[in-house]
Amino acid sequence: MQVYTKQVVDFVDEHRTACTAVLVSGVGLFALRRWMAGGVCRSKALLDGKTVLITGANTGIGKETAVDLARRGAKVILACRDMGRASKAAEEIKKRSGNDNIVVRSLDLASLKSVRALAKEIQETEDRLDILINNAGIMMCPKWQTEDGFEMQFGVNHLGHFLLTNLLLDLLKKSTPSRVVNVSSLAHETGKIHFDDINMDKNYNPHTSYLQSKLANVLFNSELAVRLKGTGVTTYALHPGVIRTELGRHFFSSLWKSILFLPFTFFIKTPWEGAQTTIYCAVDESLKDSSGLYYSDCAPKLAAPQGRDDAARRLWDLSASMVGLA
Repeated sequence: MQVYTKQVVDFVDEHRTACTAVLVSGVGLFALRRWMAGGVCRSKALLDGKTVLITGANTGIGKETAVDLARRGAKVILACRDMGRASKAAEEIKKRSGNDNIVVRSLDLASLKSVRALAKEIQETEDRLDILINNAGIMMCPKWQTEDGFEMQFGVNHLGHFLLTNLLLDLLKKSTPSRVVNVSSLAHETGKIHFDDINMDKNYNPHTSYLQSKLANVLFNSELAVRLKGTGVTTYALHPGVIRTELGRHFFSSLWKSILFLPFTFFIKTPWEGAQTTIYCAVDESLKDSSGLYYSDCAPKLAAPQGRDDAARRLWDLSASMVGLA
């Protein structure tokens, strides 16, 4: 052992500059990775007797959010498209949280019929709804259409949640103080609402479409806050960070993209880290009097200018018309 130790010491002494560079680089990379992980929700709030509905909660940050809120004592409803995977996720959430009050419900956000069916079921079976988390989404898919003929990303990421939230507002108002949490993205900053071609039929681009849908989340959140002022229902939009989840499956569908992005995976958030801002917006006591704002890394951030103008009201009217709301 002494001989081995002496060899190590001699090697370090002979290569002092290189060893110092490696050590400094390692510490720097660790510090950068920790910074990239973002903030952590420190709230100890309990949710006993509360009911939470999370869309897309069978995987990624949705599932991690469900585990956390279940540990706080909430009844958690997983609203998912794939019932098989949702049932497996529910069993995992029960084991990890120690809470058996986990319910699975069917929801396909690409179908307004499915959205209305879920809302009807919730209204008939639940006495209250304290937190609605619009988490599910799709990212940079090909030019697909929803069951109702809408461009897929705008239809799933925005219109489905827009309709679901509106249909559940009476129950949310009945359960005040209650919250609506909308998972958006930093991508909204370069987004634009294409009012003259909302389904992007003229010139579809997966990236441009995704940006539009994420900006729609922020605009919906701000206009919803205006319309709910004084009701006891508060709203929050957020950027969860860049996360290792299934959301990017279409973006990384090609081998060259996967290889090119591989070195950066070290700096990407885990689903647990990515869920922290969602959890923060759902439970943190300091936010009870705030509404309509945008958050990132468990702190308020200023939304992009196009997420703060009168386009919100215009988008609301268009969306209501598209989904058939009065």
